[in-house]
Amino acid sequence: MVPARRSPPTNQRLPRPRPPGRVSDPLAEVSDAELLAFSNGRQEFLRRETPEGGLGPIFNHVSCAACHFQGGLGGAGPINVTRFGRNTAAGFDPLASLGGSLLQVMSIVPAAREFIPREANVQARRQTTALFGLGLIEAIPDEALLALAAVEKPDGVRGKAHLVTDIVSGELRVGRFGWKSQQATVLAFSADAYVNEMGVTNRFFPEENAPNGRADLLAQHDRVADPEDTADPVTGLADIDHSANFMRFLAPPAPLPSTAGTEAGKALFTTVGCALCHVPELTTGPNASAALANKTVALYSDLLLHDMGRLGDGIVQGQASGRDMRTAPLWGIRFSAPYLHDGRAPNLQAAIMGHDGEGSVARDRFAKLSAADRAALLQFVQSL
Repeated sequence: MVPARRSPPTNQRLPRPRPPGRVSDPLAEVSDAELLAFSNGRQEFLRRETPEGGLGPIFNHVSCAACHFQGGLGGAGPINVTRFGRNTAAGFDPLASLGGSLLQVMSIVPAAREFIPREANVQARRQTTALFGLGLIEAIPDEALLALAAVEKPDGVRGKAHLVTDIVSGELRVGRFGWKSQQATVLAFSADAYVNEMGVTNRFFPEENAPNGRADLLAQHDRVADPEDTADPVTGLADIDHSANFMRFLAPPAPLPSTAGTEAGKALFTTVGCALCHVPELTTGPNASAALANKTVALYSDLLLHDMGRLGDGIVQGQASGRDMRTAPLWGIRFSAPYLHDGRAPNLQAAIMGHDGEGSVARDRFAKLSAADRAALLQFVQSL
């Protein structure tokens, strides 16, 4: 560990939650070792980066918690990042040589500040996603998601698994994290966020982002040798590992108590067709952690990419086209307004009405419901 970067976690254990299921608590069945890993990871998640420790030279915020806080630590956030690129006759160009496709809006010195290059003709905003239950999502077998993608569905709904090369294992995996399902594992998600959102290089992403691709500015303002996040010699863990442990053992929020209204809305959720993509339950597979093994995961998502028509953000990532977006999990959605990938929808009704492409048939059915039925369906979703 670079001495100037930070002190290691204190290894103080969090008290076990009573009762389980509160927002930002660990999963109910974590072992003592996993609870300790969660506690240490929580400290890292909260820790503010500094230029002396590797922050920047360009970045989007100074800590994980600075963006993930709605409803509790690890939640979504109204903070947007900007993606950009260029549509050409040959296809989408992420303008990587000019710093794309992710814009870093902050810098440790004004001279290194990034801007959207004039060559870009595509811009998109993306909201911070919630991290609740990420370990459970990670533990859903690839085969289950591939099977979901293969099922024939009505209403023009298809859905495809996003196959990505996991930076951690080097294996071809089914992606499940991010607006385009562009990451397959929690550790890869953590490592990607450290380098791209905070400018902290690590063993999986050892190279800094140059401001708008300018190597001269990078050489001038990159103050710490890469990789900046290295393993502690005692624990063998780097900061990306601690942060991943917090996310892996972070529990999803418990739904609100069921009522007659939410039960009626739940039935309508299926009748309208929402459940074709927002699949109510998936199941984890065998796992070394009892907290993650063979669990019912009520995330209300298939984690697949769907062609969302005009709701797509125009950004191509891997196998995800500009029209493709991952089905957003709905658990904890009551904490994450505004809605949709860019926050354009101030409430859940606007979010449903904003659906397009493969979601258009369900959207139109919702619009034709009576006012009472629409209210019941919204009440149900709001209870998740």
